[in-house]
Amino acid sequence: MLRDACERTAQILGLPPGYRVGIVPASDTGAFELAMWSLLGERPVDVFYWESFGKGWKTDIEQQLQLEQARYFEAPYGQLPDLNQADPAHDVVFTWNGTTSGVRVPNGDWIAEDREGLTLCDATSAVFAQSLDWEKLDVVTFSWQKVLGGEGAHGVLILSPRAVARLERWTPPWPMPKIFRLTKGGKLNEGIFQGATINTPSMLCVADYLDALDWLESLGGVAACQQRSQQSLALLEAFVAQTPWIDFLATEPATRSNTSVCLMLDLPAERVKAMVALLADEGVALDIGAYRDAPAGLRIWCGATVDPADIEVLLPWLSWAYENVSESN
Repeated sequence: MLRDACERTAQILGLPPGYRVGIVPASDTGAFELAMWSLLGERPVDVFYWESFGKGWKTDIEQQLQLEQARYFEAPYGQLPDLNQADPAHDVVFTWNGTTSGVRVPNGDWIAEDREGLTLCDATSAVFAQSLDWEKLDVVTFSWQKVLGGEGAHGVLILSPRAVARLERWTPPWPMPKIFRLTKGGKLNEGIFQGATINTPSMLCVADYLDALDWLESLGGVAACQQRSQQSLALLEAFVAQTPWIDFLATEPATRSNTSVCLMLDLPAERVKAMVALLADEGVALDIGAYRDAPAGLRIWCGATVDPADIEVLLPWLSWAYENVSESN
C-alpha cells in the first residue's frame, strides 16, 4: 500500500523522470523539517517568507540550525517578497502557497534553470490544486489532509536527482534524529521511497489517501481538481467585486491563492470574531476566521474537496452575517 501510494503520487502529479516520492512521519511539518535538517548547510541559503508557516521555517534555520550564511526576505501578510533576490548559487527555502495569508507564488520563473543550489518548497496547500513547476523544484513536501481532505499524520517528501546527490555527498554537522535520517552508509535509503518507513505508520491514513487518489482520478485528475478550486475562487472574486465591505488580503490577483482564500472586512477585530461565531452557530460555516497570526478577517477553504456550489450558497450568508454584526455594533 505504501509503495502504491508513492508510485501513484508520482504518476498522478506527472513528476519528471528520476524524482522520488517517500512517505515520512509528522505531516508536512515533519517532511519539511526532515528536508531542512538533512540538506541545508552545504552552501548559503535564501529564505523567503510572508506568513506564519514560512516564518516558522525561517525561525528554525536561524535558531535551531543556526546557519550563519543565511539571508532572509520578508513581506507582510497579503504581499510577496522580491523573489528575484534569489541567488542561483544559494539554496532557497519558500512556501508555494502561504496557507495563512492566501498569497502564492505565481510561477517558478524566478528560479534559475542553471542554479547551483537546491530549492526547498513547502507546497502543502498547493499540490493537486495549483500548477507547480516541478523542474524548478528539488524538494517538495505536502500533507494529504489539505487539498485532498484526507486524514493527517504522514508527510509526503519529493526529491529531485539533484537533492539525492546532495544527500549522498553532504553530511550535516549537527546530530540527526532517527526520524530525519534519509541515508545509510552515505547512500540514499531507497526503501523510504519504495514503501519502507522510518517509523510505524497508520495504515488507516494510507488507505484513506489511496481512496482520495481514486476520487481525484474519478473527477478527471489533477487538472479537474485545479479547476474546482479555480471555480470557487472565481465565485469569491465576483462577490468581492460587487461588495464594498470585503476585499482580498492578497493585493495582486496573480498571487491570490485558490485554496486558502483570505479576506479582509471593514469591521474591527471583535466584530469579525462575532461574524465568524454567528456563521458557526447557524451551521453555515465552521472555522473560517483568519489564522491567529494573520490580520483579522475570513479564511475560506477552497481546496478540491469543496464543491463550488457550496461556496455559491455561502455568499448570501456572508452578507447576512455582516449585516447582523454591523447592526448590533
